[in-house]
Amino acid sequence: MMPLMQLTKFTDLGLRALMYVSQSTHTRMVSITELAQQLNVPRNHLIKVVTFLNKTGWIQATRGPGGGLRLGMDPASLSLGLVVRTLEGKQSLVDCAQPACPLAGSCGLKGVLDESLDVFYRHLDTYTLADVTPKHTSEIIVRLQQKHLQTMTA
Repeated sequence: MMPLMQLTKFTDLGLRALMYVSQSTHTRMVSITELAQQLNVPRNHLIKVVTFLNKTGWIQATRGPGGGLRLGMDPASLSLGLVVRTLEGKQSLVDCAQPACPLAGSCGLKGVLDESLDVFYRHLDTYTLADVTPKHTSEIIVRLQQKHLQTMTA
């Protein structure tokens, strides 16, 4: 059975990338390769997500030696609602146009579902990136980063 509401893989990966990068120190950049390995995702797919996140300003990407990724803003000021709305794009839970629905114009279902989606986003607006990376999550991410650095120097 499919879940009633499910974020796209693009959004899921975008959120996880933001969480991971948010835990990197200001002196260390996270490479795309590190991020792909630690999140266990294909590098090519991650590049698409990171490119999008860079365009929003949420992640700053620097090319070349010593380059990499860092968070472009304070995680406590980045609303999860804004992130999910932006990554998901304009979306409705039901499409009355494809194929054309014979009930269109007289049915209240689309309005109710659109309102439910709006409530979902407004609830996410009450949380920030910092809220979803509490201390224990941060510690796990930092351990992953340290483990990656150890393998790079070994």
